[in-house]
Order: sequence, then structure tokens, then C-alpha cells
Amino acid sequence: MGQAAKMGPAYFPTVLGWMLVAIGGVGILRSFFGHGEAIERFAIKQLIIVLGAVLLFGFLIRGAGLVPAIIVLIMLSAYASTKFHLVQTIALAIGLTLFSILIFVKLLGLPIAMLGPWFGF
Repeated sequence: MGQAAKMGPAYFPTVLGWMLVAIGGVGILRSFFGHGEAIERFAIKQLIIVLGAVLLFGFLIRGAGLVPAIIVLIMLSAYASTKFHLVQTIALAIGLTLFSILIFVKLLGLPIAMLGPWFGF
């Protein structure tokens, strides 16, 4: 792991992890002493939709490819919101898909198929 003067490969992630634990602990302790707004109802339907979208993304990325997987992820995740608008969501899905292709496929060179074997590619 190393020391601060001569860091090894595990030093930074370990120190960062402990710092995040400390910040979380301070937040938990503050929650017992402060008075704030009451917690509203738990949005179980929205939680299931977003979790399902992420799981479906993981399932679709290999078979369908990057483009359909991202579009499905964005459309389903946005549908969980009470402020869902179809036109804005389609624009967001197209923009994020193009951005993801640019970053992951073109610039980083990751071997991710844009359209997978389910589409004959």
C-alpha cells in the first residue's frame, strides 16, 4: 500500500474511501441533532423503474449494442419522473447517445458495438 511519501497502488483509493466514510459519519451524526423537513413517502415505483432500466442496460449492451441500450436506459429512467416529457426525453436520449459514442467508442477506443449481433452486426 505504501505511505504518503511513497504511495503504492492501493494508497489513494484506501485513503479516499476512509475520507468518504468520515464524511458520511459526520452527516449521520448531524442528522441526529438537527431538525429538518420530514421525510416524504418512499417512491418505490420510481425506484423499481430506474433499477430496472439499469439492469436492462446491462442486459442489452452486449446483444443490442450501445445505441439501443442507452436509448432504453434514458427513456425508462426519465419515465420514472413526474416531469416526464416525451419530446425532451427523446432529445436527451439522442444527445447522450451521441456523446457516449464520441467519448467511449471514438476517443477512448473501447470495443463496444454500436449495434450488436441482435441487429445482424
